[in-house]
Amino acid sequence: MRTILATIAAGSFLALSAQAQEQESQLKGEGSLSAGLNTGNTETSDLGIGVKMSHESQIWRNSVELVADYGTEDGNETKNRVFFAGQSDRTLSDRLFAFGRLSHEVDEFSGFDSRSFAGGGLGWQIFQDGPAIWSVEGGPGIKFDRISASTTGTPPVVVPAESEESFSAIATSKFGYTFNEAVKFGNDTNVIYADTSTQIGNKTTLTALLTKSLSARVSFEVRHETDPQSGFEPTDTATRVSLVYAFGG
Repeated sequence: MRTILATIAAGSFLALSAQAQEQESQLKGEGSLSAGLNTGNTETSDLGIGVKMSHESQIWRNSVELVADYGTEDGNETKNRVFFAGQSDRTLSDRLFAFGRLSHEVDEFSGFDSRSFAGGGLGWQIFQDGPAIWSVEGGPGIKFDRISASTTGTPPVVVPAESEESFSAIATSKFGYTFNEAVKFGNDTNVIYADTSTQIGNKTTLTALLTKSLSARVSFEVRHETDPQSGFEPTDTATRVSLVYAFGG
């Protein structure tokens, strides 16, 4: 599955690069690296890698995102997650736009082998000029969940893996504020509703420019599941300090 994700990401990168060259415009994006290490009574380590790329023309904006997180505690794996998303926005008026979105997630510590979403809808630019930028979007979609096999009861009974397909809806808020040329604030909220369970995510970031292309970033992320699988917590949080390299633009 990770090979497939890498292939998708590489293909998306090449497609966006080709489109940018054909339309004589620039591809822009950023790559980030976060790492943490604690020693003593408990030894923990975390590594996070993220890539975002986008290309804009007069009426289209295409973007891709790839995130990978890995962590261990006392030599045991505690985190192993890969997330990929691709989205195309089509301008309809000065503030109104239509979008289509596809996302796929593999998280070994969630009770799901994989989770996918495909959908689209409309968006609105609330603020688009000045230091504040804010857009909201929403629409219907389909969610595909692959539930991991599990063992329950005494004597143990193996429950085989199964797939669930459900109608869903997505709602997203993307907010950014530029304090000055060197400091930026961001807050993104994403909700995927379904009858089986609803996923809610929020990520807050503060980014400070170090050089022309290199920045330092502090982020806090919350992911909540309204109906998690048995034995799993409903809420995950992650605090990160990252180095971010920006390109293009």
